[in-house]
Amino acid sequence: MTEPAPLSRPQLRRMLRKARRALTPSEQRRAAHGLYRQLAQHPLFRRANHIALYLPTDGEIDPRLLLRAAQRRGKATYLPVLSAWPRTKMVFQRVRPGEKLTPNRFRILEPRINVTRQRKLWALDLVLLPLVGFDDTGGRLGMGGGFYDRSLAYLARRKTWRKPRLLGLAHECQKVERLAQASWDVPLEGTVTDRHWYIAEGAPSE
Repeated sequence: MTEPAPLSRPQLRRMLRKARRALTPSEQRRAAHGLYRQLAQHPLFRRANHIALYLPTDGEIDPRLLLRAAQRRGKATYLPVLSAWPRTKMVFQRVRPGEKLTPNRFRILEPRINVTRQRKLWALDLVLLPLVGFDDTGGRLGMGGGFYDRSLAYLARRKTWRKPRLLGLAHECQKVERLAQASWDVPLEGTVTDRHWYIAEGAPSE
């Protein structure tokens, strides 16, 4: 019997998005609390002063408990903001507790653009990224828009783990055995789910 053909990236993306969207609201809440327990007291999170996160959409695991925890501890927190022009660009802008957010063209909430509150990626300590799929070698499958890939492009050829530290956040159902990586893909230091840490070989433990 022949082996089934591997799924293409678009096919895999559709399958994994369907899996995370199938999670019930109570399962999503439990996952958010599990993610918080995995990360909130970890040295990597505790030592970071400038942390970029995201607001969940399309079934993504919810990091807002971590966002609020970071703000309570006096850390500077940042959310991705899409540029009006060029439309393919994404930047990271500081967000404060209680700040009014507005939906972008993908209906994801973000701060109103204010260049004085934006921070260069290399000046962030920790970036917590959303993803569609991941493996245990640092591979990440995104939504397909390429916003994070373009933002992280300058890191693609780095040989050592320097700032910012890159961690994917995901549900367990988003893990796959192995992702084929393109030349422009930037490997993650690892991915954290509500149950486990998956650290890439060669990445520092803290």
